[in-house]
Amino acid sequence: MAYLDTPDSQRANRKFIRQAMNAPLLTREHELDLARRWRHDGDEEALHELIASYTRLVVSTASRFKHYGLPMGDLVQEGTVGLMQAAARFEPERDVRFSTYAAWWIRSAMQDYILKNWSVVRTGTTAAQKSLFFNLRRLRAKLQDGTKSHMDDADRAFIAQELRVNVTDVEAMEMRLSASDQSLNATISIEGEDQWQDFLADERPCPETSVGGTMDRSKVQRWLAESIAELNEREQTIIRERRLADEACTLEDLGKVLGISKERVRQIEHRALQKLKLSLLRRAADPADAELLTQGLL
Repeated sequence: MAYLDTPDSQRANRKFIRQAMNAPLLTREHELDLARRWRHDGDEEALHELIASYTRLVVSTASRFKHYGLPMGDLVQEGTVGLMQAAARFEPERDVRFSTYAAWWIRSAMQDYILKNWSVVRTGTTAAQKSLFFNLRRLRAKLQDGTKSHMDDADRAFIAQELRVNVTDVEAMEMRLSASDQSLNATISIEGEDQWQDFLADERPCPETSVGGTMDRSKVQRWLAESIAELNEREQTIIRERRLADEACTLEDLGKVLGISKERVRQIEHRALQKLKLSLLRRAADPADAELLTQGLL
């Protein structure tokens, strides 16, 4: 997905970055004092000073992700949201610097934004895919070391082991990162009028197959109804409640309705299924159809 910064947004970004980098650094004691005032007293001035002082951390993190092609201003904005989330959750009582704690939230906010906006196709929906997306380029560059342009099977196996993912996941992400979004309405060539969507295969069943399937279902339903009609009344009740209902009735509940034990219900059900199987086998000329009926329906 292509993004383009306008000259105005670029100037605004540079101004914001200069202000962030010029903000005074905080001592450990003053940082903890600000964090306590915000957490315990809700002091918004303390929060503002804490956020302003560590916006430089947001800018620094954003610069490491700018090669993904997203506007620097958007990355900084998302990182600032992560910084504020960190401020809301930071516990001054723990012996940890706020910058150390906030770094994870800033990075996580930016990564989520990149995964959602890098492409119109959702990327990195699992932990393994996310790890691959943000580490594959680095590890690939380390392995290639300027001597080769493509990864081989050994390289993919190394990356899979390093990131604890499957080799197939590495191959899929490699292909995903090497491709770019393209409209299905785009023409294949400059001279021609054919579009990419013209060559997409329709995987839906053809009309002949659909009609044939409908006829087969009707035939199966007729066979099943005729076979059930050959059972006695109690057997029919058990088959309908146990095998044909949306929610199968339990053996115990059926036993209470019929006035028999659940073990007796099970025995009658087993006998009725054997009768149905024989009846359906008589009706099905093709042994394959008979096998489908006895296994799938029963």
